[in-house]
Amino acid sequence: MIIGTGIDVVDVARFEAQIARTPGLVERLFTPGERGLHVRSLAARFAAKEAAAKALKAPPGMIWQHCWIEKDPSGAPVLRTEGTVADEARRQGIDRWHLTMTHDGGIAMAMVVAERTAPEAPAPGAPGHEGQVPA
Repeated sequence: MIIGTGIDVVDVARFEAQIARTPGLVERLFTPGERGLHVRSLAARFAAKEAAAKALKAPPGMIWQHCWIEKDPSGAPVLRTEGTVADEARRQGIDRWHLTMTHDGGIAMAMVVAERTAPEAPAPGAPGHEGQVPA
């Protein structure tokens, strides 16, 4: 079941200018493994983090470094989470992320789908619930 979707677009030149005029921005937004990438790739990863936040319905207190992008053996991007982002995903029952990213012509874009693959637990009192049925 799809729990949320998010999409984000980043103007690469504007993102690069923001990085240049904001000391510490790269360190605040990206994990050490992401920081050495070309600005196009950073912009796409920022778009992915924004898209993930939108898929989570933009919870307050999200720490940007708790969401990062790695590549699987085939080179496809994979969204990873920990801490504040993983906690919110768990709270919403999200156990799978789908991610696509691209950059071309000065624009970076990412789309995220947050999915629950595990069956939902029955509500208290519903057939199949292991707990006591309220009197």
